[in-house]
Amino acid sequence: MFKEKLSLVPNLPGSYQMRNQDGAVIYVGKAKNLHRRLSSYFNRTQTGKTKKMVSEIADFTYIVANSELEAFVLELNLIKEYSPKYNILLKDDKSYPYIEYIAKPYPRVKVSRYLQIRKKDNKKLFGPYPNAYAARRIVTLLNRVYPLKKCDGIKKELCLYYHIHECLGYCSKKMDQTKLLEMEHEILSFLNGNNKILVKRLEDKMASYSEALNFEMALDVKKELDYIKIIMDKQKVELHDLMNRDVIGYFFDKGYISIQFFFLRNGKMVGGKSDIFPVVSDAMDDIDEYIMNFYTKHEIPKEILILEDMNGELLSSLLKVKFLTPTRGPKKKLLEMAVMNSKINLENELELIKKDEYITESANEELKELLKLQNLYRIDLFDNSNLFGNFSVSGMVVFKDGRPSKNDYRKYKIQLDKNDDYHTMKEVVYRRYFRMLLEKSGEPDLIIVDGGINQINACKEVLEELKLSIMVCGLRKNDHHRTNDLIRGDTYEVIELDRTSNVFHYLTRMQDEVHRYTINYHRSIRSKGSIASVLDNVTGIGAKRKKALIKKYGSVAKMKNSSIEELAEILPIEVAKNLYNFLKDFK
Repeated sequence: MFKEKLSLVPNLPGSYQMRNQDGAVIYVGKAKNLHRRLSSYFNRTQTGKTKKMVSEIADFTYIVANSELEAFVLELNLIKEYSPKYNILLKDDKSYPYIEYIAKPYPRVKVSRYLQIRKKDNKKLFGPYPNAYAARRIVTLLNRVYPLKKCDGIKKELCLYYHIHECLGYCSKKMDQTKLLEMEHEILSFLNGNNKILVKRLEDKMASYSEALNFEMALDVKKELDYIKIIMDKQKVELHDLMNRDVIGYFFDKGYISIQFFFLRNGKMVGGKSDIFPVVSDAMDDIDEYIMNFYTKHEIPKEILILEDMNGELLSSLLKVKFLTPTRGPKKKLLEMAVMNSKINLENELELIKKDEYITESANEELKELLKLQNLYRIDLFDNSNLFGNFSVSGMVVFKDGRPSKNDYRKYKIQLDKNDDYHTMKEVVYRRYFRMLLEKSGEPDLIIVDGGINQINACKEVLEELKLSIMVCGLRKNDHHRTNDLIRGDTYEVIELDRTSNVFHYLTRMQDEVHRYTINYHRSIRSKGSIASVLDNVTGIGAKRKKALIKKYGSVAKMKNSSIEELAEILPIEVAKNLYNFLKDFK
C-alpha cells in the first residue's frame, strides 16, 4: 500500500507520525533509521497492539533530524502536541507524595505532590513515598515529637501550643535559635535515613509517660515506635554511600514489557513502582519513552542503574544524570532483583491483563458497530445531580479506547438555581464544548447523557448552535435505577441491550463511573454548604474564618471531632471555645 512512498524515505534519524483516514495522528515514534523502521510496520506480520495500530494507518509523515537525540526530543514534543491514542505510555500523570521540609519563614514539614520537580527550585524533598499513608504518618509523627509551627500565619499572641511546649514561639520572634538549629538538624537527619535520634526521643517520651502513670499516652508512643521500626526493617536493602539513586529493570515477553523501579534514598530502599504495558513500536523505544515520561513528573536522583541494552547515553543526555550499568557487587544484585521482580509481575499478571484488554476492546468495537460509527476512541459522558434544586452540579467523565481517562474528567457547578434537567444539560454541554472550541482540544466521537430524549434534545440543541456534528446517545434506567436501554440521538431508536453482553457491562460501567464522580462532587458541595449554614450560628465567625474552617475540615462531622486546641489553629481561643461548645450540642 505504501511501497512507493516508503522507497523515498531516507536512511536517516528522525520522528515519524502515523495518521488515520481522517488525517489525525494516532502514533508518534522515533528512529535511528527512518526507512528501516517505517518499512518494518508494513513488510512483516504484526501482532497485538502493533497489529491494531497498523490496521488504522491510512498515511504516514516524517521529519528528518540530525541525530537520534534530536529525533527523541522531536518525538516527545509531537506527542505533547497531538496526544496520539497509541502513545499510551506518556499519559500516566500520577505523582508520588514527598515529605517537604520548609525552613522559612518558620520550620514546617508537609506532604507535597509535584507533577514537575525542577532542581532550580531548591526544595528540600524526601521520598518519593509510594505509600501516601506512610508519608502522612511520618509528618504527623514529626509534628508530635518536635515543636514545629502547627498553626497558619503569624498571630499577635502566643497560642496554646507554646504554653504546652509544643511550639518554640515562632509568632513572638524571640525563638531560641540554638534549639531551632538542633531541631532542624535532627529532622533532616531522620528524613535522610538516620532513625536513631528519633527512636531515642520516642523511647524517652514513652518512659516519661509510664513513670507518670499515663499508660494511654505511653501506648500511643509505643505504636509510633513500632511503626518506625517496621519502616527500618523494610529498608534493610541498602547501599552504604548515602546516595539517592533509582534502579530500573525490565522483562519483555509476548508483546508486553514489565518494568520495575526501585527508589533508594540516602542508600536505603524506600519503595518502588512497577508497570506492564504492550509494545506498540520497538521495545527499547517504548522503554525510553516511559522513562522520560516518569522523570518529567518525579524527582531525578543523582544516579540511575539500568541494564546494558538500555539506551543510557541517550537518556543521560536529556535528563542530565548518570545512567550506569554495574558489572559486579551490591549494585548489580539490586539490578538483578529489579529484573526478577519485573519477570514475576509479568508472569503473574499477563493473562489477566490480556483478558481485560480483550473484553474492553471487544465491547468498544461492539458499541461502534451497534451505532454504526466510523471511529470510536473518545466517549464523553455527562450526569447531573441536585437536592430539591439546591447545590446543582454536573460531572463529565471521559473514556478513551474503553478505559477511563481521569485527567480529562471535569466538574461543573451549575449556575441555574432550580431543578431543571433540560436547562442544566444545556448549560454544562455549552460550557464544555465552547471551551473545547476555544482551546482546540480533543473532540469526542460519542457523547452519552444519563437520561432519555429530554436530555438528548438539550445536548443536540447546544451542539447545533456550536456547529458541531457529534453523535449523542442517552442511557435510560429502569424503575430499579439500573441501565436498561440505549437511545440513539439521531433517530431516537431505543436499542434493547442484552444483559449478558460485553457492551451492556461496558455501558453500565461507564454510567456507574459518571454517576459516582458526579455524586461525590455533589456531596462535597452539599457538605460545604451545610458547614457554612452551621457556622453562621457561631458568634465571631465571619466569611474569612468560615472559608478557612471549610477548607480544613470539609464536613461538620470532622469539625465536631476536633479539640479546642485544633480549632484554635484557625480561630481565636474564645471563638474556638464557642464553636466547640456549639458543636457539642449540635445534632
